[in-house]
Amino acid sequence: MAILQGQSRLILIIEDNAEDERLTRRALKQSEVPAAIHVAHDGREAIDFLHGEGRLPHTPDLIFLDIKLPKYNGLEVLEKIRAHKETARVPVVMLTSSDDWNDIDQSYKLGANSFIRKAIDIDQYMEDVRIAGVYWTVINIANQGGPG
Repeated sequence: MAILQGQSRLILIIEDNAEDERLTRRALKQSEVPAAIHVAHDGREAIDFLHGEGRLPHTPDLIFLDIKLPKYNGLEVLEKIRAHKETARVPVVMLTSSDDWNDIDQSYKLGANSFIRKAIDIDQYMEDVRIAGVYWTVINIANQGGPG
């Protein structure tokens, strides 16, 4: 997916399920957050996008990250996100169907900002994504690594 021109923010969705990707995109679009959306369909594609040769000069303002991904799982991707100076402070919302407390605990230990279990109800799923998108891109004041 190409990045849309003229958008003030960039949201990266790391999701291998086509239906969840579609719902997440739709929810973010309905939130009216002025953001371009890029999707990575597996852990390797996400890492390449964030830190590889083909990466964009603009670091994402928000990342929605699934845990159950091919090539690198979401926890491995999160660890790599936090290990790089360019992406260490980007808000990462774990958006996953996992209800394993070890996944929740490990996500927070690795630096996730939020953990959202994917709702089975489509309307609730979209509302959860919409609220998270608005919170992390509009309401929250990002830590840009200021003085100190």
